[in-house]
Amino acid sequence: MPPDPFADDPDDPARVLDEPDDEAGPPMSDEEREELLADLSDLAVYQALLEPRGVRGIVVDCGECQEPHYHDWALLAASLEQLLNDGRMRPHEPAFDPDPVSYVSWEYCRGYADGVTASENAL
Repeated sequence: MPPDPFADDPDDPARVLDEPDDEAGPPMSDEEREELLADLSDLAVYQALLEPRGVRGIVVDCGECQEPHYHDWALLAASLEQLLNDGRMRPHEPAFDPDPVSYVSWEYCRGYADGVTASENAL
């Protein structure tokens, strides 16, 4: 490996990548942890039911920027797992040129899963 050109440089721009984040919030409660585990479990069910029907993931309306955010199944699962493990989600790249027709809301997923369960129980 070539030598690091910023070795021992106090102004190394990559230094901030190694520094701990002071914005860490309070530890996750047991209830919050259980809710996240339930969300991960639900997400796996939603993906199993909807991905074969052409649904690529979930759309979430962002309260901060007032824009819809499109999350592919794997990206959302990884984000929830990171929140579970680290207590926070790091920023990620948004979906590139998503087709809004291919994404549904969490509520749609829940309703769809409930409908499938109800129809299976009716048999």
